[in-house]
Amino acid sequence: MIQAWVRNERQERLYRKASVIAEEARSHAVESDRNAEFSYKTLQVMKEEKYPSLSLPVQHGGESLSLYEFLLLQEKIAEGDGAAALSIGWHLGIMMELSQERLWSKDNFLKLAKEVAENQAVVNRAASEAATGSPTRGGIPETKAVKKDDGYIVSGRKTFTSMAESLDYYIVSAFVEDINEVGWFLIDRHQPGVKVEKTWDTLGMRGTASDDLVLEDVEVNEEDLVEVKGKGKPIPKGWLLHIPACYLGIATAARNLAIQFAKEFQPNSLDTPISEVGHIQDKIGEMEWKLLQAHSFLYTTARKWDEEPEMRGKMGAELASVKLAVTNTANDVVDLAMRIAGGRGLSRKYPFEKLYRDVRAGLHNPPMDDAVLRMLAGNALDENF
Repeated sequence: MIQAWVRNERQERLYRKASVIAEEARSHAVESDRNAEFSYKTLQVMKEEKYPSLSLPVQHGGESLSLYEFLLLQEKIAEGDGAAALSIGWHLGIMMELSQERLWSKDNFLKLAKEVAENQAVVNRAASEAATGSPTRGGIPETKAVKKDDGYIVSGRKTFTSMAESLDYYIVSAFVEDINEVGWFLIDRHQPGVKVEKTWDTLGMRGTASDDLVLEDVEVNEEDLVEVKGKGKPIPKGWLLHIPACYLGIATAARNLAIQFAKEFQPNSLDTPISEVGHIQDKIGEMEWKLLQAHSFLYTTARKWDEEPEMRGKMGAELASVKLAVTNTANDVVDLAMRIAGGRGLSRKYPFEKLYRDVRAGLHNPPMDDAVLRMLAGNALDENF
């Protein structure tokens, strides 16, 4: 289904890379889910395919991925394993954000870009904390950065750090006391005082291994303060559509499995497989139109982002709506697939139950449904008729 959205030879070449990664991720998905670990073998294949550097500009060793291409590849990987796709999606999105929005100094960006291009280094932001919840809600981090000589001492604990043990660098938010602002520090995985505690024990998306990052008096240089939180109205971030793309990939995987199951399963009470039963065909048809709508909304919005850059500043509500619509639709599709599989869908012998658990996590990724609905309502109420 997703391949129908591949539009040219370049995208076909990139799509093949994602397909290789998807197959590798699928082969480790059960083990990653059981152990709540990110597969190092999947990460190795990602690096062999030079996937971490794809969203860098060409002049810095990447492929200058468009948003449309980024989502296409992420959705394909998610068909293999949603947890693997969501995890690496944060890295690619962040590199896209840093290169396009120029949030860092040129020297700091080029230093990280070189590591990514030459060594396929992987990075993620570490922002969430137990006391503050999602950083999108505006909480001030309890992680502190205290000035010392020509550097800082950073201490704190971060939750929801996807791929925590597999990352090469962390971009850590902290309250910087001497400037009375929230800042971001680039911290090497191997610096003294940096450790990961295995705390990730969730219902779904266990393979993201989003464990706690613990910073105990980590000494950093002044230039490692790479970014200070901006003021004013937030800028819409198209790259965050990797979130709904991931859950759409999970839904597509469930759809494919359900159709295969329906074609092959024939109870002794029937003369044909259940694919010939009316209410099963109704459920398959409902999956199809829901997926068609979700794909159209996601990729049409991505094309608008790519082709009309002058409109990006006005696309905040549209991007948020895509996330809300697509993740909720993905949940609906996986639920329909479970109903087609019946009681067998609850068995760990089949992938259905994992897909069902994983897709639920999309409802808790930002932006949250309530925030999107309030935004849309506010925009509507502000209209002049």
